[in-house]
Parts: sequence; structure tokens; C-alpha cells
Amino acid sequence: MRRRPAQVVTAGFLAAILTGTVLLSLPVAAADRNATLVEALFTATSAVCVTGLVVVDTETFWTPFGQGVIVVLIQVGGFGVMTVASLLGLLLSRRLGLGTRLVAAESTHTVSLGDVRHVMLGALRFTLAAEAVVAVVLTLRLMTAYGESPGHAAWSGVFHAISAFNNAGFSLYSDSLIRFVADPWVCLPICAAVIVGGIGFPVLLELWRLGRAGRGRVFQLRRWSIHSRLTVGTTAVLLVVATVVFLLAEWSNPATFGPLDVPGKILAAFTQGVMPRTAGFNSVPTDALNNGTWFFTDMLMFIGAGSAGTGGGIKVGTFIVLAFVIWSELRGDSDVTVFDRRIARTTQRQAVTVALLGVAAVAVPTFVMTVTTTIFSLDSILFEVISAFATTGLSTGITADLPWWHQLILVVLMFLGRLGPITLGASVALRGQQRLFRKPESAMVIG
Repeated sequence: MRRRPAQVVTAGFLAAILTGTVLLSLPVAAADRNATLVEALFTATSAVCVTGLVVVDTETFWTPFGQGVIVVLIQVGGFGVMTVASLLGLLLSRRLGLGTRLVAAESTHTVSLGDVRHVMLGALRFTLAAEAVVAVVLTLRLMTAYGESPGHAAWSGVFHAISAFNNAGFSLYSDSLIRFVADPWVCLPICAAVIVGGIGFPVLLELWRLGRAGRGRVFQLRRWSIHSRLTVGTTAVLLVVATVVFLLAEWSNPATFGPLDVPGKILAAFTQGVMPRTAGFNSVPTDALNNGTWFFTDMLMFIGAGSAGTGGGIKVGTFIVLAFVIWSELRGDSDVTVFDRRIARTTQRQAVTVALLGVAAVAVPTFVMTVTTTIFSLDSILFEVISAFATTGLSTGITADLPWWHQLILVVLMFLGRLGPITLGASVALRGQQRLFRKPESAMVIG
């Protein structure tokens, strides 16, 4: 694991996908007919990579056995991402010198390699506790307000709680959350699970430890690490901005927010603002959104959620580091500083690398899919590609109608989007070498 972490992580996720593909191909997994190889592979990849894109309807096509396989794959994929990303962070700390590690420990409140077992158990306990709370709330609401039987309500509550916390977006309802668009007892718990799961376990662990320390330390921002402050702060800003934009852009759209009252519109706007954080649920028809709202959703999906969380995208950390790099460059500062701390140049280069590779991962498949089909528009194809790469799961409704080899392109994108940031970050950090010399500097004309 220490010598080849990227290979180990990749092999583990491939094994989970192949196992899920075999199980979903069994006759007992489908209701009316056996799933094709592409359908089983696409669904298994979407579940393990906690994406939520589907080529068949989860509610009607799969049997309870098939739905059970999907929810297990979601749990394995989501928990695996959190723990693998967290443990790789611990692993990479071996590459740091003693002085750097002491500074990093002081500034990030990170855990040591001796706490691996504690990290894994802590992540597991928190995951199960958060999912249990959401499942209970959803179960009671489905029983009391919608007349579902206790068994079906409990299964639906557990399924959606796991899917939401892991930012998967799979739903047992064919219309996702559209039937619950104005119900805060369904939408808000799911949104809360999506936000918490997407923030990332390192941040949650740090806040939990500060809370246990007492004396209101968890509310003292100066005690938070730079990573936690940037992740939580940027997440909050993006949620507020997204809610306002969706509210203004879709206020009078008769196919989305138009028929709702004011509280319903605010709830729908908040729900839609949360879901592009790579959750995949939708409380209004995605294909009915305005073109401007589509493009804004594209941007939110590409940014994604927090590092070492269950969400995808290039990550909030990458986005905010690039924002500070641009700001510092515009001001003419020699260093990029955040909260009186200097951002390392290696971190800046890694952020640029992740962002540009993300752009390439979106641009190339979009070009290929656009020039090889005349059925779907560029904006709808771009939406699906970004959704797959960012492991979001939101769809304009064209996924099931794409040619089978276009669906395989989305399979590859989901896999790369899920493992890319982890394996890339590990490989970049582990390959870092200290040189005792520097080559002569040369200037280039930029802009």
C-alpha cells in the first residue's frame, strides 16, 4: 500500500465494480428481463463511484435483490472513498520532513499514522450514525404523510439515507424527489446528509475533536485548520449563491418553480443548490431548467465537494486555492497567503494540474460524443459528461438513450472522476523529489 497506493486503490474499486456487475447480471436482480452487460456494468460503476446516473429505472427495473446490491455498492464506494482518501493523507505524511510534519500537525490538527485504526472506526461510526438518523426521519415521514407501509417506508428511508450521505443520488422513486419538492421533512434531511457527507471526514473529525475538547472551541474559528476553514467557508458561500441563483433564474418557470408558493420555491431552490455538490437527486425536472441554469449547474458540478468526502468534482479545495492564486497574482504578491498562512507552491501546482486535467477530461469526451451523434444537443451532452466526471448523477434525461459505446464513455468518466483526484494526488506527492540544484530561469510572454 505504501509503495503502490494508486494501484491498490484502483484494483479495489475495479474489483467492487466487477463484483457488482456480476451480481446485477443475475436473473434474480432484474424484474422483467435480465440486465444486459452494459446495463449491469453502468449501474455497478455508477453505484461504486457514487454517481447516480442510470440507464434503467431503479424503482421498476431492479428487484429488491438488485436494489440491495446497489445500496451495498454505494456504501462500499462511499465509505471506501472517505477512508482511502483519509488514509492516503496519513500515508503521505511519511514523505514530509520532521519540521514540516510538526508545522502541518499544528496547523491542520491532523492525525498520525498510529491513529489509522481510530480514523477508520471513527469514519464508520459517523457514517452509520448519520445514515441512521436520516433513515429514521424519512421512514416516519413516509409512513405518516404518504401512507407507505412500515416495511416499504423503512427500506426507502434506509436506501435514500445511504444514497444521500454518500452523495450517490440513486432513488427508489422514478421521479427522484420531484413528488417531495415542497416537503421539508424529506428534502432537508436528504440535503443535510449530502452536505455532511460531501464536506469530508478529515474536517468532520477535526470539528468533532474540537467539540469534545469543550470550552466552545468548535466555535472558535482560529482553532480550525486552514483546510477546514476553507472547506466549510467555501461550501457555505457556494450553497448560498446557488440557492439565490436558482431562486432568481427559475422563479417564474412554469415547469419548475412557477407553480410553487414562496416557501416551496425557497425549499426547491435550496435543494437544487445542494444537489450539484455531486448528489444527483432532483426535486424539479432537470430537463425543464432554463439554459442559464443548466450552465450554472455545470459549473457547480465541476467544482464538486470537499476533499476526502463522498462527493466528486475537482474539489472545493482546488477551486479556492486557484481563486487565491489568481487574487494574489492580480495584486502582485510574491506569495499566496490565506489566513496568515502561505500556500506551498507544490499545492498550487497540484491545484492547477487537477483543474486542467479536469477540463481535458470533460472537453475530449464531449467533443467525441458531439461529433458522433446528431440526436442530442451540445449543452445536453456537456451536462451528462460533467455529471459523470464529477460523479454527480444529475441528468437531462438522455443517458438511457445514448448509444451503448457513449454509455461506456460515461462509465470510464465516472471511474476516472472518482479515482482520479485520489490517485493523482497520491502519485504527485509520492513522486516528489528534492533536488539540490535549480536550472537557469527563463521568462515567457503570457497573455
